[in-house]
Amino acid sequence: MSAFSSLHGDEKADICVIGGGYTGLSAALHLRQKGYDVVLLEAERIGWGASGRNGGHVGTGQRADQANIEKWVGHEAAKGLWELSLEAVQKVCDLIEAHQIECELGTGNLHLAAKSSHAGKLQGEVEHLSSHYGYQKLAYLSPDAVAERTSAQGFYGGLLDDGCKHLHPLKYAVGLARAAAEAGVRIYEGTRGMPASDGQSGDVHTENGCVHAKHVVLGCNAYLGKLIPRLAGRIMPINNFVIATSPLPSHLLPRVNRDNLSMSDSLFVINYWKLSEDGRMIFGGGETYSSRFPKDIKAFVRRHMLNIYPELAEIEIEYGWGGAVGITLNRTPDFGRIGKRLWYAQGFSGHGVPTATMAGHLLAEAIDGDTTGFDLMASLPTHRFPGGTLLRWPGLVAGMLFYSLLDKIGR
Repeated sequence: MSAFSSLHGDEKADICVIGGGYTGLSAALHLRQKGYDVVLLEAERIGWGASGRNGGHVGTGQRADQANIEKWVGHEAAKGLWELSLEAVQKVCDLIEAHQIECELGTGNLHLAAKSSHAGKLQGEVEHLSSHYGYQKLAYLSPDAVAERTSAQGFYGGLLDDGCKHLHPLKYAVGLARAAAEAGVRIYEGTRGMPASDGQSGDVHTENGCVHAKHVVLGCNAYLGKLIPRLAGRIMPINNFVIATSPLPSHLLPRVNRDNLSMSDSLFVINYWKLSEDGRMIFGGGETYSSRFPKDIKAFVRRHMLNIYPELAEIEIEYGWGGAVGITLNRTPDFGRIGKRLWYAQGFSGHGVPTATMAGHLLAEAIDGDTTGFDLMASLPTHRFPGGTLLRWPGLVAGMLFYSLLDKIGR
């Protein structure tokens, strides 16, 4: 897909969407399908943020545990949120099919117990989701059953979820942009939108123009920066890193991932991986909690991969990259509205492929008059980080280091 031009001059629209990731692209596409005139502004390139840099996992559920969600909002609302999560996965699949997006779509995720104490929790999750939610696509695998599917080392069992999907994240984002443009959305790259922070005006100013709109949709997530200070304190951008190996030898492919699943472990600082269509290991692991990246991303992530797959020691790491993930204090997404005209969704906490896609759909529904799904997502409790944007970093670093230490000790 060729680059979109930047905005020069003034434009009028029903909706101005800020952000060219999954949230903004999905919102723009669904709003256009409802007949609205839509302009989308992206400060960099389509998919430039987490939407183009993530591991491509399309998981069921919310990022927070379902048991915790029940405590926060009650069983009925928790059940509705669970159903929305399943609809989110299906929404991704439907968009891919409807718009013929070639993005390496695959099925199934294996979530592995990194400690023996985690195995019992995973077994309890299978029982809970089956008995309370009627979810039958989840199965617990013993260590021996895990070993039949992958040579991954150091695990004590796992959950196989056949309701999950996985894909190539940037190809998916670019496909959504193509679909939106073909539907009539006017997309501008290299154009930083600056909305009214109180939500009372639909005017979005840029360096070289202005969009005059009735509503504004904010889909910036971890790259929000100082755009809307009152929202910035509700999320924390943390850096996560991914590597891609050279294509693996054919004899290794069924050994490391027999069924072409996406995989992840149960550590707090999670490792996650999958195979690409051309047989590369795509492995994500390690985080940093400052604005700086490691000097050598490939080496930084490689050690995590080799802890799990020592047989890949001689495989070349061809690519390494990183980017910011927007997390909330309790890992639930933050949906809301400011004033009469500004709508937002953010804080997907590493669960953005399905949840951000669904967020765009729910934002479109809400602006069109049906706030049912949007209000349900907005009912999830989210809180400002202590100290707001000024003091959130020291508290986050202390907390993350504590949980990282727990990852390394105990059973």
